[in-house]
Amino acid sequence: MSSSEKPIRVLVAGLGNMGRSHALAYHNNPGFEIVGLVNRSKPVLAPELSGYEIHPDFRKALAELKPDLCSINTYSDSHADYAVAAFEAGCDVFVEKPLATTVADAERVVAAAKAAGRKLVIGYILRHHPSWVRLIAEARKLGGPYVFRMNLNQQSSGPTWETHKSLMKTTSPIVDCGVHYVDVMCQITDAKPVEVRGMGLRMSQEIAPDMYNYGHLQVMFEDGSVGWYEAAWGPMISETAFFVKDVMSPNGAVSIVMDPNAKSDDIDTHTKTSVIRLHTAETGPDGKFIRPDQDMRMDGEPGHQELCDLEQAFMLKAIREDLDLGRHMADAVQSLRICLAADESVRTGKPVKL
Repeated sequence: MSSSEKPIRVLVAGLGNMGRSHALAYHNNPGFEIVGLVNRSKPVLAPELSGYEIHPDFRKALAELKPDLCSINTYSDSHADYAVAAFEAGCDVFVEKPLATTVADAERVVAAAKAAGRKLVIGYILRHHPSWVRLIAEARKLGGPYVFRMNLNQQSSGPTWETHKSLMKTTSPIVDCGVHYVDVMCQITDAKPVEVRGMGLRMSQEIAPDMYNYGHLQVMFEDGSVGWYEAAWGPMISETAFFVKDVMSPNGAVSIVMDPNAKSDDIDTHTKTSVIRLHTAETGPDGKFIRPDQDMRMDGEPGHQELCDLEQAFMLKAIREDLDLGRHMADAVQSLRICLAADESVRTGKPVKL
């Protein structure tokens, strides 16, 4: 093995759902070597991860272990400070979405990555999903302007509701999940977002008085495209319409058709697409559609763990092949800017011009 092919030494911070999945991805990829895990408590881990030491303090572990890569999967409010500390220590960084909890912090992280000349990859899992890549390509072929209709409502109880309540200490559902789907909108239309509106409702006494567990954002783009995204968490949320992923244009529509038996608290259903349906608007002299809708079956799709494996394979490629991540970083800031503007609109009751 040449010196350039030495495994990349990685420190994994945060061992919640995503952190555990990313740690498994590093463990199973010979291009990485885990030098330590960081978590305030000692959670129950998969047997493969039981041999790694768990450190309680990120900064001490960073100083002592001197990793090549920091993987940051902690709560959102620590993402920016941890990422900047990692860049200042000469590390590359993988950070779960959202990149930060403010646009200024997100821009600070990107600036730190550029100043250090290191790689920053943000955990936009859908960018590594073959079906979503296909959906974006088919929508772009239709041509705009577009209508984007997307949601992810999660009926949660027990441990899942406890996780959601913890997340809502710092981040609303439309920001936490919305960045993925707003990122998809921005990849389909290259137009700039110009205005964002939001509305929300606090439907539980178990969350802070200034937080809401139902949110809805609307975004308008320079080319006339419009989109909405809806997200809600909790035991009171309906299962009836938890999954809408639909893009329309003057030339037709492309949609994800979900398995009718899927449940919103199954994490694999959040990414699995089942079927992509392409509808073309063209009609003949009789006014009837020329072509029937085309259903593209997405068999053999990667599950949640396989997607995390693909994300970390991309991280490895970005470092080894010195990929230009300029657009990747700019897109992450842009999608966060839109979701935070929606959050501001919920709180002020006024639209936000970008």
